[in-house]
Amino acid sequence: MSGGWNTIESDAGVFTSLIENLGVKNVQFEELLTLDPSELLTLQPLYGVIFLFKFPTDRPYATADGPLDGTFDHDASERIFFAAQTIQNACATQALLSVLMNKTGDVDIGEQMKDFREFTMVLPPEFRGEALSNSDLIREVHNSFARSSPFADETQRTGEPSEDIFHFIAYTPVDGVLYELDGLQPAPISHGPCATEDFPLKVVDVLQRRIARYDATEIRFNLLAMCRDLRIRAREFGDEELLEREERKRKDWLFENALRRHNFVGFAGEVVKKVVENKLDAGGDDAVKKWVNDSLERRRAAERAMGGRGGGGDVDMSG
Repeated sequence: MSGGWNTIESDAGVFTSLIENLGVKNVQFEELLTLDPSELLTLQPLYGVIFLFKFPTDRPYATADGPLDGTFDHDASERIFFAAQTIQNACATQALLSVLMNKTGDVDIGEQMKDFREFTMVLPPEFRGEALSNSDLIREVHNSFARSSPFADETQRTGEPSEDIFHFIAYTPVDGVLYELDGLQPAPISHGPCATEDFPLKVVDVLQRRIARYDATEIRFNLLAMCRDLRIRAREFGDEELLEREERKRKDWLFENALRRHNFVGFAGEVVKKVVENKLDAGGDDAVKKWVNDSLERRRAAERAMGGRGGGGDVDMSG
């Protein structure tokens, strides 16, 4: 393989732009804030959901006897797209492709993804995973949405594991069955019969049971729905308000994705250097010292004000 895979965010704008760059047309992602079937119903036609969760290292979700919920369907891999995860950090893209590759009758996945599916469907799941991991196109598009960081990750050098590990999986109805597609499992997991119109209710039931196995204090879950581009519905029904909102959302996504590709540490450093130079030119070392001391005093004042209101430190809600 000619390169590694970087971690990407569970973000509707990232996932939507990622599949568009793979050639998929008229599909978008929406973040769901509640586990309410009615929220999914408003997004019909709905193709599937991508679920991000903290990977439990102390208790396995599945054993050789089967998963805690649902049953392994080993025969399904011969007729639906299911790929084993063979490389770290690829699970986000693998999860969304697990939905797309099983919706070719409803979604235009583009010529390159059609060719990839045709090539891999004759292979067993482990070789499909290898083909996905070794695809230059898929890897390069995936990595183009990784956050740019100017800092080296020292944990990779020391071999110390990350405290928390998060994982993406997919749920989608295929041929009248609700499937859970997780590349870390040996086969697709069947959750029973599921018509397309019943998917919102049935997938929420499955997710609620899965989340209930965690401590009540664990809230770091994220759910993204894959649906038809909402701008199509807006145009079909002449809903100018919805169309305007969706077009504005796309512009925001474009801006946010551009920011993800850059880090501004170098820029900030150059700005500080110029400010220091100007202060030195204006008043020498004393001016610089006064500027630094004034800044520190303003920060201390702000911290005292926050303390007086009972404010705390920053809380990392990212997963």
